[in-house]
Amino acid sequence: MVRQNALLLGLVFFLFELISAAVISGFVVVPIASRSTNDLANLMIISAQTWNELPPTTRGDFELELAEKYQLALRGPTNDQVRADAESPHSLYLYFLEQALNDKTGTTTHLTRENVAGVAWYWRPIGSISVGLPERRIGAQPVVALLVLSAIGLVLALLVAYWLAHRLVVPFARLEAAANRVGRGEIPLPLPETGPQELAALTARFNSMASQVRQLVSARTTLLAGVSHDLRTPMARMRLALALLAETPSPRLIARLEADIDEMDQLIGKVLDLARGLEPEDSEIVDVVAMLESLVDGTTTGQIVIRADDPDATVTAPPLALKRAAGNLIDNALRYGEGKPVELAVKSAVGRLRIGVLDRGPGIPPEQIEAVFQPFHRVEVSRSPTTGGAGLGLAVVRQLADLYGWSIELTSRDGGGLEAWLGVPVE
Repeated sequence: MVRQNALLLGLVFFLFELISAAVISGFVVVPIASRSTNDLANLMIISAQTWNELPPTTRGDFELELAEKYQLALRGPTNDQVRADAESPHSLYLYFLEQALNDKTGTTTHLTRENVAGVAWYWRPIGSISVGLPERRIGAQPVVALLVLSAIGLVLALLVAYWLAHRLVVPFARLEAAANRVGRGEIPLPLPETGPQELAALTARFNSMASQVRQLVSARTTLLAGVSHDLRTPMARMRLALALLAETPSPRLIARLEADIDEMDQLIGKVLDLARGLEPEDSEIVDVVAMLESLVDGTTTGQIVIRADDPDATVTAPPLALKRAAGNLIDNALRYGEGKPVELAVKSAVGRLRIGVLDRGPGIPPEQIEAVFQPFHRVEVSRSPTTGGAGLGLAVVRQLADLYGWSIELTSRDGGGLEAWLGVPVE
């Protein structure tokens, strides 16, 4: 594919080069050659006429001056008439000179070639004498120059075309192969973001998409593993309770079954909550303080305190998603806050509104700050429902923040505890 595109581009460049050569020849080389040969033909005719008019004693000096200054030679008509009738092939410039001489003398005579001391000379009879000039006097060889330039241009065109084709086709081939791997369910490594600006941007977007797919697959695997792990414990207890109920019915065992069913229901609800994280939702104007008040309604008096810089603060955001994110942060603070008061703060910052949930619990070790956003990760490792949740609350918050362009930050609180800040852009 690279070779085909390189040949096509090379052919296009070569055709452009031929057209350029034709234009330059027609509008530059030919007019210059015509004027130059015209001037040389006039000089040759004038030289012959002057020689005829000079006294024989001064003709020698005149011939010497012509040879030194103009590289022209004069000689008698001994055998020139016979030689002049024999046409010999020569360069394009000499054909222009031959035509100019014929037009000015009114005769049709060809230039004749003769080797003198190893140097090619061209002669043309004018009147009673012949005027000659050496081939080296011409110097310029436009046809040879065009052929050489065309050959060099063809090689350069092929090299440049191959480079351009390689620069364009190879990244596209890599992109196509990576897309096919994604289509087969594989996750390719990030592609090099090289090439033209548009291609680099496309590759960067593909890498971002592949990274998102990789994260989704990882989250799905973690989600399935976590659900299967956390469901086994209540299912084992239920199996044991059912076996005991078959022998001795007991209200305590029935209550235990109901508690296990509630635990499983809560876990499934959290999983569904996480799965719904990427569902889009329309934005509305949300009264932040009123939303927080609705979330804490029904909690123990004095357990949660709301402090707002602006009691009428509003943001434009998906209301349900914002409520889910703030609700999960509040649930975590109440669960791990060791029964101490939780403070909800609403602060205005540059370009965004910050919603803070501050507790006085044990906090989170700095090395686990990022890990707690992973599904089913818990700082408290016993996985007992009485000492912690399912480990999905912060994962849902991070998922919603990534989806809607929010920020989520966890930091240690002065005096002990944890600060969770959710930043929502303000239009």
